[in-house]
Amino acid sequence: MILHTLIDYDVLRLIWWLLLGVLLVGFAVTDGFDLGTNILLPFAGKTDVERRVVINAVGPVWEGNQVWLILGGGAIFAAWPQLYAVSFSGFYLAMFAILFALIVRPVAFKFRSKREDAGWRKAWDIALFVSGFIPALIFGVAMGNVLQGVPFRFDGAMHIFYEGSFFGLLNPFALLCGLVSLAMLVMHGATWLQLKTEGPVADRARRFGGFAALATLVLYALAGVLLWLYVDGYRISSVVDATGPSNPLLKTAETQSGIWFANYQAHPWTLLAPVLGLAGAALAWIGLLARREILALLASTVSIAGIVLSVGASMFPFILPSSLDPRASLTVWDSSSSHLTLFIMLVVTAIFMPLILAYTSWVYKVLWGKVDEKAIREESGHAY
Repeated sequence: MILHTLIDYDVLRLIWWLLLGVLLVGFAVTDGFDLGTNILLPFAGKTDVERRVVINAVGPVWEGNQVWLILGGGAIFAAWPQLYAVSFSGFYLAMFAILFALIVRPVAFKFRSKREDAGWRKAWDIALFVSGFIPALIFGVAMGNVLQGVPFRFDGAMHIFYEGSFFGLLNPFALLCGLVSLAMLVMHGATWLQLKTEGPVADRARRFGGFAALATLVLYALAGVLLWLYVDGYRISSVVDATGPSNPLLKTAETQSGIWFANYQAHPWTLLAPVLGLAGAALAWIGLLARREILALLASTVSIAGIVLSVGASMFPFILPSSLDPRASLTVWDSSSSHLTLFIMLVVTAIFMPLILAYTSWVYKVLWGKVDEKAIREESGHAY
């Protein structure tokens, strides 16, 4: 297997850092409107039929959208094993809460309409709301903690020690990032409901989505200001070996105020990410108010992509900084799998990613169209 030498190790590491960003954006955009729709369920739907309309707006596609979460987890496990080990062990309770919510969601979808009892259906409606709210909030809280640094370290044998706690993750800046994530996904869910429904459901979705879009704009800008003023970033203070071994302890690193904005100064084109995050949210608000369905959904998608990518652009080359021992921080250059592993994964990705995109596009084309109350009533045996 000498083919892997055709692509340099540092290039492969950079490619997989970019692919990780693509997978995170793919998950946030696709499963994001599922989560946002679940959060909007008790607000957009006032009657049982209206709530079934909301549920059926995402019912046919939510399972396929979770493929991006699986791909993201698999990519982290195979391409960035140290990141997988630290994050999935350190954030164990947070991950468990997300997993619990994602398990509850399909159960609620399947069982909600099995009985006519109003109390039964209300309980499952609450479960669906929680299954959207918890992941939307915690994913943002996790990003806020990553930007501040996570309390982990390595010993001489590269054993991982995490010295944080679940409630320690709930600090003010991380909670603000959680609110950004929550508002962002509610906005996205509202644009999806505007596209897939009509009548009172779509009107309520537009109203709440407009508030969420403005909240996304304000909270994201506020988070950026606080990141600049109060959150210390990390920088590598030793020589960077982009093709060196995957041992974070071989470098030295330090914290520095405002350093998370250094990449924007050094490479002005990276400013495109936060600009898209802000401009997309503003345009989504306009699209919701003007009832421009496609515009609002595309703008919301652009906003999500910009917000997610701005985290990566700010932190590069860091992936997971350590607040206990800055030199233990994981970077693109010292925490990846081997040269051969990254190459094999790239070949597999080049084969299967287009198939996934093609299949997903075909599914959305087949299922295109609005969900209305008449169809829900007439197809009670074939709808959620």
